[in-house]
Amino acid sequence: MKYNLTAIIEREDDGYVSLCPELDIASQGDTIEEARGNLIEALELFLETAPSEEIRQRLHGDVFVTRVEVAIG
Repeated sequence: MKYNLTAIIEREDDGYVSLCPELDIASQGDTIEEARGNLIEALELFLETAPSEEIRQRLHGDVFVTRVEVAIG
């Protein structure tokens, strides 16, 4: 089975943090590529070992990533 999931990666201090909002699983790495790869590994491990009921409960189907403009003053 294949899942098409979202990866959000942001800089944090000297490295990068990666998050999959659909399953609320995160990882990290020294580079963007490492953070992405570590997130994929964490997701694969979770999906291979978690009971199907837990996957269904945690899986959020609709995730929207967008930018917003905020005016102040």
